[in-house]
Amino acid sequence: MIKADKMIAKEQIASVLHNRFGDVFEQRRKRPAETLPTSIAEVDELLNGFPRGAITEIHGAASSGQTSLLLATLAFASTHEETCALVDCSDTFDVSSAAKAHVNFDRLLWVRCSDNLERSFKAVDLLLHGGGFGLVALNLGDVSAKLARRVVSSWWFRFRRTIENTSTALIVITPVACIRSCAALVLELKREAAVWPSTLSLVSENGNGSFTASREHLTPHLSLVAASPPARTYSPLSHSYFIQGLRIQVNRERPVQWSTAVIRFNTHHPYLDDIR
Repeated sequence: MIKADKMIAKEQIASVLHNRFGDVFEQRRKRPAETLPTSIAEVDELLNGFPRGAITEIHGAASSGQTSLLLATLAFASTHEETCALVDCSDTFDVSSAAKAHVNFDRLLWVRCSDNLERSFKAVDLLLHGGGFGLVALNLGDVSAKLARRVVSSWWFRFRRTIENTSTALIVITPVACIRSCAALVLELKREAAVWPSTLSLVSENGNGSFTASREHLTPHLSLVAASPPARTYSPLSHSYFIQGLRIQVNRERPVQWSTAVIRFNTHHPYLDDIR
């Protein structure tokens, strides 16, 4: 009798909470893992694209290739019927470069924030809660490293919770790693040929853009390492060639299953060849 009364009381409480707060306390169903391609074959072969319903952080110093990677992803998404949004904290988005990368501006919402960090985060929050975007990008690349580290973690937790189990991919460009555990995928971009130890490394063979991958078992990291590109006769350097000289280190929340493979960079990239 006591057990039956407890069951009735529990159902009554659940009913009251449901009537007042809706489904806010119900556990969300997990969606199958989905990704958004970057259109860069070598990166997509390793990562299968950027995860949807999660945060991807891309960090690195100036001229490390963040803009190239972002433009390639924006171009692919916007030309494949994805609605995209770019929250530009420092108003550094170059429209002419985006046009040459074939970004479809009819499917891109550009939010300029005039170096106002708080306004940038509020804009992202509104976009994520509004829904309907396949890709939302927050560009903090020109924010100082000190200021980026001081961003309160509650923003990142809020963003992660908002897009969980949705089809939106949130990409955040930062000067240094600062999102920590809230990021499902972290890419560190560097223009160098050195290989970090205790990572999965893709090592250049004879400087021809050929890469061999091998797995070490100490950390769930991946590294993509390219030697400095050989001297060429053209000038100036295009984004498609610039990508060939990048080192990309990838960190996931979970260990990545990996086997030996050979990756080769294409000489040109379809979305970046026209950028000079």
